[in-house]
Amino acid sequence: MLGLFCSFFRANGQQLQIPQASPSASLSQKIGLTDVRVDYCRPSVKGRKIFGTLVPYGTVWRTGANAATKISFSNEVTIEGHKVKKGTYALYTIPNKKQWTIILSNNTELWGAIGYQKKDDALRFTVDSDKLKPKYETLEISFGDLSDTGASLSLKWEKTEVQFRIETEVDSIVMNQIEDLVINPEEVSPGLYYQAAYYYFTKDKDMKLALEWIKKSVENDSKYWTEHLKAKIEDKLGLKNEAIKSASKSKELAMEAKNLDYVGLNDRLIKSIK
Repeated sequence: MLGLFCSFFRANGQQLQIPQASPSASLSQKIGLTDVRVDYCRPSVKGRKIFGTLVPYGTVWRTGANAATKISFSNEVTIEGHKVKKGTYALYTIPNKKQWTIILSNNTELWGAIGYQKKDDALRFTVDSDKLKPKYETLEISFGDLSDTGASLSLKWEKTEVQFRIETEVDSIVMNQIEDLVINPEEVSPGLYYQAAYYYFTKDKDMKLALEWIKKSVENDSKYWTEHLKAKIEDKLGLKNEAIKSASKSKELAMEAKNLDYVGLNDRLIKSIK
């Protein structure tokens, strides 16, 4: 009877669509100028004791269910102080009571941890584990503590959390772009001048050069946001009268565009300068 059933199944080529016990998930995060992606399957507790039992201490774990979890980087990154080349890696872990070992493996083809070999490691380091008060029924991997250059990747399941820091290179890449697109070319668009001035302002670089660029931007295409940046740069350089004039111009343009956010920003800027 079983043989007849299997033959029928193959002949019809049909199968039921039912929920996965550990559904697959993907998450992507732009960190600085780098795209980071994680692909994993999400098991649930379902009344079981997880770490130390279902997932034994001191044993390499796939960091999820089914195939090993994968993490990819579009550029070179630094993880907990260690350089990691761009590419895709299998993300393995070795849980213990107080510390976990985090492993990035070059072998991304394994089913779970079956066949894992330490010689394939691209990186191995340890992090502390923390106890959580709320219980996470389903394994959750997420990004948090975002900055212009970094983020923390967190893994939470049951009442345990581990996380590690990912940092990316930004300044040298942006400065190379500024040199290629703003400093060297004979013709530069107002938008590029604005972006370069904005970057210099936010990173507290050469304010005189930033002012030179933002002036070129507003001379060719005056907008309420470019005039506002000009006012802030002038204020930083101590040019208070010029800053008030630029902020007033920005407010006027913002009112014409019915952008009340920038109207308020300029009112507060003028008040702080006076």
